[in-house]
Amino acid sequence: MENPGARLRWWQTRWFVIAATLLTIVPLLWPTIPPLVDLPGHMGRYRVQLSLEIAPWLSQWYNFKWSLIGNLGIDLLIIPFAKLFGLELGVKLIVMTIPALTVAGLLWIAREVHGRIPPTALFALPLAYCYPFQFGFVNFALSMALALCLFALWLRLARLGRFRLRVAIFVPASCLLWLCHTFGWGVLGVLAFSAEMVREHDRRKDAGSGHWVASWFRAGIACVPLALPMLLMIFWRTGDHVTGQTTDWFDWQAKSAWLLMVLRDRWEWWDITGVAILYIILLKGLRDPAIEYSRNLGLSALFLAAVYLLLPRIVFGSAYADMRLAPFVIAIAVIAIRPRANITMRHAGTLAALGLVFFLARTTGTTISYAMFARDYRTELAALDKLPIGARVVSFVGYSCDNKWTMSRLEHLPALALERRLAYTNDQWSMAGAQLLTARYFAAGGFAHDPSQIVTARWCMREWWRPVGFSMARFPRGAFDYVWLIRTPKFDPRYASDLVPVWRSPDGTSALLKVDHTKPPPQIEDSELIPAPLLELRERLRRKRAAEAAAAAAEAANATANPS
Repeated sequence: MENPGARLRWWQTRWFVIAATLLTIVPLLWPTIPPLVDLPGHMGRYRVQLSLEIAPWLSQWYNFKWSLIGNLGIDLLIIPFAKLFGLELGVKLIVMTIPALTVAGLLWIAREVHGRIPPTALFALPLAYCYPFQFGFVNFALSMALALCLFALWLRLARLGRFRLRVAIFVPASCLLWLCHTFGWGVLGVLAFSAEMVREHDRRKDAGSGHWVASWFRAGIACVPLALPMLLMIFWRTGDHVTGQTTDWFDWQAKSAWLLMVLRDRWEWWDITGVAILYIILLKGLRDPAIEYSRNLGLSALFLAAVYLLLPRIVFGSAYADMRLAPFVIAIAVIAIRPRANITMRHAGTLAALGLVFFLARTTGTTISYAMFARDYRTELAALDKLPIGARVVSFVGYSCDNKWTMSRLEHLPALALERRLAYTNDQWSMAGAQLLTARYFAAGGFAHDPSQIVTARWCMREWWRPVGFSMARFPRGAFDYVWLIRTPKFDPRYASDLVPVWRSPDGTSALLKVDHTKPPPQIEDSELIPAPLLELRERLRRKRAAEAAAAAAEAANATANPS
């Protein structure tokens, strides 16, 4: 490690930490709405929770009920922020704090563990814009940013010997973090436990009794102030109407893929190059004689890696649970690297300079990418100028079965019709117990909620998405007033014979159509919309269900005729 009495280098100063934190928000300055995949959908939910009194018709379409769940971060924060700034600006300001807090937390942890910020820590900063954040898991991302900052505070209070103060702070802080999102609380517990293990082992070793089993026990006792949310978890998961499942374990192919996608944004070659640089730094920490891994953060990274391997893909109905953790395993491992005593000032300065270049390059790329996404948003949202308040809208967003690297960020854009025009949209998630809102517009049938807004050019294997032709021909006309097409594949014009164009995008790939209820809907046979193998499978399933129902009825009749 560096000499504690040596002069601070530029990357170790408070000014650098402040500058890096502020620089992180630059990509989010230009877009009116942060272009994160799921965020518009969340904004639609915020509009419902804030507007039920002024727009009572929303309660005919959506059931919104406050309950104690571990996924309420921005849902709660938006209440005061919307009053002060309006919903859209309020959401933007909150989202802007997430990468800033993430960077501040990583640098603060590095300083607490190493005494000074190591030059290699700069390579971890681009992970503030990791794939889970790009996906729009905003409550999760906010909880993880707060967890990093709280872990740094945990380490600092331990270093200062302020253990009673730590208990007083972290009992309520852990509950608030759980309320923001359960994941952040769980990660804080893993990080705190691993840190306490090392601290207790070193303390007992100095006293001549450094046994790891005793250290495990003492570390568990030290983390008791973080345990109160376990009661909240039990209350949440045993409540009424909780339907979220935990499933899809040990998908090693997917887990390997997530580790290559931690910086996924727009350009695959650019993002993969960034990931390669991170892995080179991790390998360099093992092989370079001038740097090494800290036992403290190295153990934390190993613990998080074990959790990542054990996590299923879906936890309590929330998808991509393991994917969300992958970037933070890498981030903790990167900041675990520190210089040895024999490192030269030139070597350390070179590492810091390269880390800064990497950080600046990734930030510049993200800024350009977000500006391009913002332009797409402006183009598509022009349709809302033609949409009346309170309209019933079925939206279809074009998607590819191939899961292309660049996600369009348009998947939940229809929710902005709900947010801006108080209209019904069919892209809201509807899973009781996972969030506060569920769809109750039964007239929409199979077009009531996510993922009915996703349409493709053909049927996709192992996906619930429908081809655009099927959706256009089969959506219930009586339930909707408008159809909003967003960059959909081409389809037979006969499927829109009762729809009147109201608006079209300049390139013709998007349109707003009004349903003409005076015209009959298109009469299209199933054989034209559904491939023969799928029709045959559907018929087999229908016959099987009919046979099961007949058998059950016969059994009930027999039981009635021959009571025991």
